[in-house]
Amino acid sequence: MNRFARNMLARASGGSIAVSRVWPSRTDRLIIAPHDLRTADATRAAEIYAGRFVFAGKIVNCHGRSIFDLEPPSEDWEVALLGFGWLRHLRAADTALTRANARALVEDWISNPANKRRPVARRADVLARRVISLLSQAPLVLNDTDNKFYRRYLRALAREIRFLRYTMVNIPDGVPKLQVLIALCYAALCLANQARHIRSASKKLSDELQRQILPDGGHISRNPGALIDLLIDLLPLRQTFAARNIAPPPALLNAIDRMMPMLRFFRHGDGNFALFNGMSATPSDLLATLLAYDDTHGAPMANMPHTGFQRLDAGQTTVIIDTGPPPPAGVSHDAHAGCLSFELSSGISRIVTNCGMPTTGRDNWRPFARGTAAHSTLTYHETSSCQFVEMSAMKRLLHGAPVTSGPVEVESYREIVQNGTLLTASHDGYLSKFGAIHRRVLMIANDGARIDGEDTLSPPQGGRFKGADADFALRFHLHPAVKASRLSDARGVMLVLPNRDVWTFEALDDKVDLEDSVFLAGNDGPRRTAQIVIRQDARQAPSIRWSFVRSTASPAVTNARRNARREPELPL
Repeated sequence: MNRFARNMLARASGGSIAVSRVWPSRTDRLIIAPHDLRTADATRAAEIYAGRFVFAGKIVNCHGRSIFDLEPPSEDWEVALLGFGWLRHLRAADTALTRANARALVEDWISNPANKRRPVARRADVLARRVISLLSQAPLVLNDTDNKFYRRYLRALAREIRFLRYTMVNIPDGVPKLQVLIALCYAALCLANQARHIRSASKKLSDELQRQILPDGGHISRNPGALIDLLIDLLPLRQTFAARNIAPPPALLNAIDRMMPMLRFFRHGDGNFALFNGMSATPSDLLATLLAYDDTHGAPMANMPHTGFQRLDAGQTTVIIDTGPPPPAGVSHDAHAGCLSFELSSGISRIVTNCGMPTTGRDNWRPFARGTAAHSTLTYHETSSCQFVEMSAMKRLLHGAPVTSGPVEVESYREIVQNGTLLTASHDGYLSKFGAIHRRVLMIANDGARIDGEDTLSPPQGGRFKGADADFALRFHLHPAVKASRLSDARGVMLVLPNRDVWTFEALDDKVDLEDSVFLAGNDGPRRTAQIVIRQDARQAPSIRWSFVRSTASPAVTNARRNARREPELPL
């Protein structure tokens, strides 16, 4: 048995692990284990050994019972449990006790047939994650074990893989479909005598990557978080191909090369991703791991025309703008109605954000978070620029609430002007119902100390607004770390950043309100924050001009001097 254990832990190239060729005639021999890039915490192993399972902000104590027999406190918690990603924490501890604990938990799962019938356990993304986890953590579970358990482990793993390969016909489009194909590629590479399946799985994955990863590197869902979810598995898959001395599919290499620069495109100065289309709190540990594989280390690109985003950088200031239509209906279950919304940061301080999505308990916040009012843009007649499936029966049938209608024509044009960079964008999300087109102009100064904007609602040429009311609201949601106070003339707001830098928001022709808002994408859950709101009637005042200006003076001096400044004319 010592020889068996030594063979099981023999290292192969590329971070993967070679596993003993124990029974040459068997087709389910595990010959390699892929590397897991996810961060592992050895202290979590002690919690699991003590019967405390902490996932998605919920704690469950076993008290001597099987963890798989207990009622899950939330769906997010159950997804984490049944994905078996927590095995990596036991492996990080690397003791005989944690190895025995891992085997006992896996045996508990294998030996109870009722576990396989749990609806969440059969979900495509959960099943794919479990297959990848059982493959990558095989050295942990199989070290010091006997041949009998080895066979049971491989038979159980083979059943899971067959279910993915042959009976999983209703896989949701988008990231779940790619995750299933990635898992099948891992399975074909890690098991012996799978040459036919390697070719088939590689071909299917290549086709899907070419369809879902757009030419500029964004994902078809337009969710920045999809890049992290996919790259954390695609990079080790590339290594696993190399460890088997098999050339990775060109589509895999091309997809990785296109996606890596997008990681930098969506990052603010504090390292967090912009909050568009379902993005939650940025998993900073995973992002840091992925960026270590980025060989370019260059400045992010300014324009992502296929995914539909623009980025303005000047000095220490960054503005990231959504300038694209909603994604196709099949991959729009997490899409938001945030067309022409933007986020603003200065150095490591975020100033203007969208509300984002919480990491857990998403269903409770989803209707609010997806609405236009949860984004830093214009909302017409308290209506979102996209409409979503609302009937419960349809949601169950479609496995969510995809976009049913939204902007069709979204135009954007950027140019370098004398004082900075000018971006002009528009969308027709309010055209069919209200006869209105939203146009937004942004200009960032060359030194990044000033952002001027103008939002306009107007009917198409020769047309007119539909309906009796043409009210709209312009919103700028502020990051919770920003301290905001409305100026005495009600035409501006002073913003004090955590580093004591001062920015001033001004809209000299309009009344400015400071209202409550919520920041959903915090690492510690939803947090109360504020939003700047300007309300108008498009028939009386179709345009609102505004500015964010950074001041080098103290807050008191800034307040005293603000009346002496005038807004520059936008080169329209």
